[in-house]
Amino acid sequence: MPLSGSLIEQLSERLSHHLGAAVDIEQADPVGGGSINDAWRLATNAGPFFLKTNSADRFPSLFEAEADGLQRLQAADALRVPTVIAFGEDHDDTFLLLEHIEQDLRTEAFWERFGTGLAALHRHTWGHFGLERDNHIGSLEQVNTPLDSWAEFFIHRRLEPMLKMARDHRRVEAGMAFRFERLFHKLDGLFPHEPPALLHGDLWSGNFLCAADGAPVLIDPAVYYGHREMDIAMSRLFGGFEAGFYTAYNAAWPLEQGWQDRLDLCNLYPLLVHVNLFGGGYVAQVEGVLRKFV
Repeated sequence: MPLSGSLIEQLSERLSHHLGAAVDIEQADPVGGGSINDAWRLATNAGPFFLKTNSADRFPSLFEAEADGLQRLQAADALRVPTVIAFGEDHDDTFLLLEHIEQDLRTEAFWERFGTGLAALHRHTWGHFGLERDNHIGSLEQVNTPLDSWAEFFIHRRLEPMLKMARDHRRVEAGMAFRFERLFHKLDGLFPHEPPALLHGDLWSGNFLCAADGAPVLIDPAVYYGHREMDIAMSRLFGGFEAGFYTAYNAAWPLEQGWQDRLDLCNLYPLLVHVNLFGGGYVAQVEGVLRKFV
């Protein structure tokens, strides 16, 4: 379905205000890659821009939260992030207007820059685990109410909400909850104690780009301050990251001993997210992780 005339008009006004000169949108072409939002490449007299749209009724705060996450990552000045130009609503649509990133092929140098940059991002810390606001992981609400302990945050703000959702929708059996309870009792002793790190929060292979100059670019964040191994673990969940990424990260800020053994533990959260979104084989993966740790 094409963009409405009123949305095109609002986007032109927002771009004109951003650039300080009149901007005409000449064409809006749909682009692929998103499973939740519709994505568009806007051709204008001032060059291309990137647009995401969705239903304002279903996801009224989705793009506001995403814009906030992108701006937090950009302020950290560790890795490139598309500049947020505008977000808002137009009748039934909600939108997020961003800088357009021209892409190139990933090289060995790209992965090294990415690993070093992520370590620099993780150096940004806060006094608590969490964030001042909630946001989303995929299309699901992500509660970030701060807590002082990583174990307590991981339990009460990450695992328990997703487990409850899965049980409420009968995607998992009641016995799984008892196995999680056993895990919760030992969780604090499984993680090394580190300060909260600024995380991308959804760092899988579909949520970064390689810019035309070879720079890594972060997109589609689910930002919060958490244990830095969460980003590392997510990068391994669906593959797509080269060995040079991990070598460069560890050279910049070595991970604590045993980090590879904890990846599955960290990935219980994104796996439960996928259980709630898709069900199916992800339940078996969660069961496998639980058997490993309890």
